Amino acid sequence: MLTKKLLIAMMLVLLLAAGGVQAGGDAARGAELASDCAACHGDDGKGDQDMPALAGMDAAVHAKKLADYKSGAAEGEMADYVGDLSEQDMNDLAAYYATLPGN
Repeated sequence: MLTKKLLIAMMLVLLLAAGGVQAGGDAARGAELASDCAACHGDDGKGDQDMPALAGMDAAVHAKKLADYKSGAAEGEMADYVGDLSEQDMNDLAAYYATLPGN
């Protein structure tokens, strides 16, 4: 009986983990998209005194910020740049920048 419960619990954990992977971004595709971001945030994503660093940023936080700019929940210059990005594009960019070493 305990073995059956353990097996069911392990299957549930695996299903939840697989769902999280599918919802994430593709860092390789994000690297391709990031060429448009480099003009302001730098090739290394570390920004400067006027632009925030993106390198090493948590992917979920980054994707949420991009989505907030697109929806109008956040205001700022970035709203002009995210209009053409799909949700997948935002997830891919966020996944890429999360792979870069931060400051």
